[in-house]
Amino acid sequence: MKLNKYFYLLFICVLSFSSAASAASKAEIDTDVQFALTTFYNLSPGNKELASKAAGVLVFPTVMKAGFFVGGDYGEGALQIDGKTVDYYSTAAISFGLQLGAQSRSEVILFMDKDALENFRVHDGWAAGIDGSVAVIDSGAGKGINTETAKEPIIAFIFSNKGLMGNLSLEGSKFSKIYR
Repeated sequence: MKLNKYFYLLFICVLSFSSAASAASKAEIDTDVQFALTTFYNLSPGNKELASKAAGVLVFPTVMKAGFFVGGDYGEGALQIDGKTVDYYSTAAISFGLQLGAQSRSEVILFMDKDALENFRVHDGWAAGIDGSVAVIDSGAGKGINTETAKEPIIAFIFSNKGLMGNLSLEGSKFSKIYR
């Protein structure tokens, strides 16, 4: 009986995130993506150079997470290739375990090789950790990167954490194309 209560709470969280996010237009997402990229570039001098070497840059300006033993994440963003938006995506995840609170964060995911980018684009419902391994940089975007991390095919930066929940992982996150 208790488990049903948690699934109900999770359903409410996910519904809240998707309802709030679905109101975003392409223009709103594009504006938020540019702001998030500017913030990302300003965090570390090497971020802009690293992003310029990427085959594709996936940006989620705001990913909301809330949880009470069962948690949910949701955000919307855009995939850019050569600085131009080519597709819009959502990210969603469900998590179980000891968690309580809410947070928002920004994510920038760099596809450092064309094969990794192509694999992402052909899979609607691409899942981090299943369809591709993602190296997550968690310490102030750029401070945790080293020569080995820079060789990874997919590198994710999580920044602008606001709230009371500290989970810097993309494991289990599912990325789906938004058809608008």
